[in-house]
Amino acid sequence: MLNFVEELRWRGMLHDIMPETEELLNKGMVKGYIGFDPTADSLGIGNMVQVMTLLHFQRCGHKPIALVGGATGMVGDPSGKSVERNMLSEEQLNYNLSCQKKQLEKFLDFNCGENSAEIVNNYEWFKNFTFLDFIRETGKHITVNYMMSKDSVKNRLENGMTFTEFCYQLIQGYDFYYLWKNKGIKLQLGGSDQWGNIVTGTELIRKMTNGEGDAYALTTQLIKKADGTKFGKSESGNIWLDAKKTSPYKFYQFWLNASDEDVKNWIRVFSMKGKEELEELVKQQIEAPHLRILQKTLAEEITTRVHSKADFEQAVKSSEILFGKATAEHLAQLSDEQILDIFDGVPNYTIEKNKITAGVNILELLAQETSILPSKGEARKLLAANGIAINLEKYADVNGIIDSTHLINGKYIVAKKGKKEFSLIIAA
Repeated sequence: MLNFVEELRWRGMLHDIMPETEELLNKGMVKGYIGFDPTADSLGIGNMVQVMTLLHFQRCGHKPIALVGGATGMVGDPSGKSVERNMLSEEQLNYNLSCQKKQLEKFLDFNCGENSAEIVNNYEWFKNFTFLDFIRETGKHITVNYMMSKDSVKNRLENGMTFTEFCYQLIQGYDFYYLWKNKGIKLQLGGSDQWGNIVTGTELIRKMTNGEGDAYALTTQLIKKADGTKFGKSESGNIWLDAKKTSPYKFYQFWLNASDEDVKNWIRVFSMKGKEELEELVKQQIEAPHLRILQKTLAEEITTRVHSKADFEQAVKSSEILFGKATAEHLAQLSDEQILDIFDGVPNYTIEKNKITAGVNILELLAQETSILPSKGEARKLLAANGIAINLEKYADVNGIIDSTHLINGKYIVAKKGKKEFSLIIAA
């Protein structure tokens, strides 16, 4: 059995750990859980830190449980928040839960004997638990002073905090007690911002068992970017695991474009490769940083894990379009969605389709129907100098006609000026 705590240590993931937790884990198989917040219909790459924690936990011979918060999602975790979250309807919460559950099922192994993964929903034990029963059975064991001492509460007192949010740590604490009592789960894991909520659970177990219950806590580092910006976001917003919200191409690009400083940390967190292999890759990166070995390795592994090998290979081919390594044949194989995805952000021009069907002189297309070039004279010079490509093929005929045969999927033309300046022409 691998040492789980040591695994987190060398990966730079370990933050806080309750005394005797490591000893417990080294004795034999332990059941541990992490909660996932159903505020969206997809997990984001920020959640992948906890997914990886469960993956490493299972690989080290322990039993991982993912808790989807059907009950806690109705309340909203105040940890790390400056204002109260918007309340979601039960219908929206249930939809979010079903989407996240499908994603979690893709990562964990549910058929490997005694340490097979499980997914639980805390709504199952809260749905018939009345408010009066809850405060009688649970609330009497935790003092207000204890709850007020938590950072998630203290950081909100100046601007005000609702009773609903104030109770969140007690509800999460009861989750731990319920799972400890009914499923034999002795360990709760989570991000470092969850430490207060987790130890409320261990305290509740201790109080509700007259000091006889043994429960443990472990938290991981929150991932940060070297430039100070928030991890998990790009210029266009959150990076989601759902391909409909963040395409495999953009997902791949996020990791491929990681800075050298960031990727040295991220690959230890998000890769399943061992210590020696990763150290060798880091060595290669230092010797030849221009090859971006770490970025390529991480982008391949995590894109394949979250999406598929085929999606990774397509993302690579799509990336090569922008770096001059792809062919017109590959461009012709792309779907509308992939074309718009790849060329998102480049200048685009819409032309009446009947004009293209009738045929447009290349000079007119570049300088009049679009403003890719400022004049026909400039267009003529660049064409003569082999500086124009149409659909990734060099185009030098100043008298040439662009017509419907040049349309990709019957509506797109990709024009390239020089080595890197792309434009997308849309026939509509």
